[in-house]
Amino acid sequence: MSSAILMEVQYLGTVQYYSKFLKHHPIYLEQHENYRKGSFRNRCYIATANGIIPLSIPLLKGKHQQANIRSIKIDNSKNWQTLHWRSLKTAYGSSPFFEYYQDDFEVLYNKQYELLFDFCLDLQELVLTSLQITPSIQLTETFSKDTADDLLDFRNVILPKNYAKSEDPTFSPAVYPQVFEDRLGFVPNLSILDLLFCAGPEATYYLQTSIQL
Repeated sequence: MSSAILMEVQYLGTVQYYSKFLKHHPIYLEQHENYRKGSFRNRCYIATANGIIPLSIPLLKGKHQQANIRSIKIDNSKNWQTLHWRSLKTAYGSSPFFEYYQDDFEVLYNKQYELLFDFCLDLQELVLTSLQITPSIQLTETFSKDTADDLLDFRNVILPKNYAKSEDPTFSPAVYPQVFEDRLGFVPNLSILDLLFCAGPEATYYLQTSIQL
């Protein structure tokens, strides 16, 4: 393992994001930042028969007013949970391991959450359990723009605008079988669910293989 790392909480974060849970110790998750649009905090990318699509959690008005991330509320007037789960089933229903994991994830998609942070954190815990990864995780106690020398600040490094070609010398995405690889070719660094549903128990191996020391 390497030094400690500080990251934001993502919605079903990328493969790159989850590789950090293997490489670094401990993991600090930022809970005192202000919400930032154009990030993976409420969005993820999955592969479908029609190409790569985003799944975005709708947020209530006021999300751009420099609100603390822990106060950001989900707009549950939208039928987003049903739509997201339906999209995941359509995209990965034929993947080798979807049936193995689907019941656990469906429970969370059937539970209504008020706060974005809480939903994403519960999903993250389930993902790590499914990957059989038990990292040391701590939530930040205060917000700091600058960090200590022994803490890698990885906040806002993996973004929708650069996720496929992120400049990260410690990460090189390992190739694994994907559902629509015959149509799309291999698509790197999608949501961790793409890797989990396609590779199952071997997902952690692919994460380890993706880490460049």
